[in-house]
Amino acid sequence: MPLPDLNLILALDALLTEESVAAAAQRLRLSRSAMSRTLTRLRIATGDPLLVRAGREMALTPHAEALLPRVRDAAEAAKSVLTPAPDIDVAAIDRIFTIRANEGFVEIFAAPLAAAALAQAPRVRLRFAPKPDKNVQALRDGTLDLDIGVIGEQGPELRAQTLFHDAFVAVARNDHPLLARQITPQAFAAARHVVASRRGLVIGPIDDALAALGLKRDIAVYVSNFPAVLAVASHSDLIGLATGAYVESRAELPLTSFALPVPSQEIAISQIWHPRLDADPAHRWLRGLVFSVCRRNSTSPRAKTL
Repeated sequence: MPLPDLNLILALDALLTEESVAAAAQRLRLSRSAMSRTLTRLRIATGDPLLVRAGREMALTPHAEALLPRVRDAAEAAKSVLTPAPDIDVAAIDRIFTIRANEGFVEIFAAPLAAAALAQAPRVRLRFAPKPDKNVQALRDGTLDLDIGVIGEQGPELRAQTLFHDAFVAVARNDHPLLARQITPQAFAAARHVVASRRGLVIGPIDDALAALGLKRDIAVYVSNFPAVLAVASHSDLIGLATGAYVESRAELPLTSFALPVPSQEIAISQIWHPRLDADPAHRWLRGLVFSVCRRNSTSPRAKTL
């Protein structure tokens, strides 16, 4: 099978972006007849008209509209490969970076990230956006620079780097009756619980481990985030669940943390970004900063074993 002509990618990107043979020709510094011949080759290669007459204008076919984001990414990737990365003066970066992260991450890392960023690049602004879900479209359309959290069903084209590992621990107020005895799976399940869930439903690995023993958590309260879990647990008889790193960051609260009485896996916290930003010098600096700050300020969960 003959290799495709990769020059057609740049031509297709110009045609789909401009929606005009004449404008695409001008953008690529080609004659209109040469661009028309290229469009013919693209129609043969894709098996689709791509651009069709719509009155005095040209319009994209449905197939062309579906191709547009992939073609744009491929064209940008090709350009970045063939363009030397410029040197960057970090102190001169004047840019707003938007980072999506949950409240727990922001409480732990926003201050050291801001301090490190401002020390190196005083004109940089960091915007921490709320994390209502794991929708990847904001990364694709450039609304977000970074998404931080546990990797889920992300788009296959996205890039990710592990920042640190964490694990869930349980918490109870310091004088909770449960802490005065051995915490078995049965005792843990019999206690009432407060959990973080934006949708009011939680079934996770811990529930699966309890279910394997014929047990089920008695969840009395649903809240939206870990700060609320700790607030409720510290002033009630409810048992909370949060990440070890976040619990350690709130050591001033009247809470005792303890290891879960059932097996639980570590969780990897990652930074996720769109590949079109791979070669962007300012974004590379941001990723390096987030990585170094998280590694320096994260701690392994050290729950008290009772």
